[in-house]
Amino acid sequence: MPGRAIRQANAQLEHAVRRHGWMIQYVGGPDCSIRSCNCAVGKGTGPPFAYTVGLFGFRHPELLVFSVSPQRAASVLNAFGEEIRAGQAFHAGDVVDIDGWGHRVVCEEVPNPGEIALAANRFYRRRRQQSVPVLQLTYDDDNGSYPWEEGYAGDEQPRPGTFRA
Repeated sequence: MPGRAIRQANAQLEHAVRRHGWMIQYVGGPDCSIRSCNCAVGKGTGPPFAYTVGLFGFRHPELLVFSVSPQRAASVLNAFGEEIRAGQAFHAGDVVDIDGWGHRVVCEEVPNPGEIALAANRFYRRRRQQSVPVLQLTYDDDNGSYPWEEGYAGDEQPRPGTFRA
């Protein structure tokens, strides 16, 4: 990204976080077909994902979710964000129900956040090696199974540490 484009992206990011408390960075997978999406189509080899930028300012890890639409990502991540803004803290191993979404979510620590949360690290001016922490929100399938369980038949959700942007 040329210098001017980086400065513009940083200014937009700072404005959004200042105004709302956080923003959601959506990155489409290689087959993203969402009209008017600004995601990095074709740049990744995995599923689409979204993560927050700004929750670290609430002394909380950023949040990451895979294989959901931009609308679903916004709904889920904003629901968590509002809870965090109200003082709730989520930790690895927590199991959470989201109102209006028929899935249970398990919070999992991401061991390689510097390889995924690029915009968050840029926002907080942190190097990849000193990345902001990230929790992956892994959801169950329609039968209640998680990706690490036999018989899981849901969306592609890479295991923490096996994915990088």
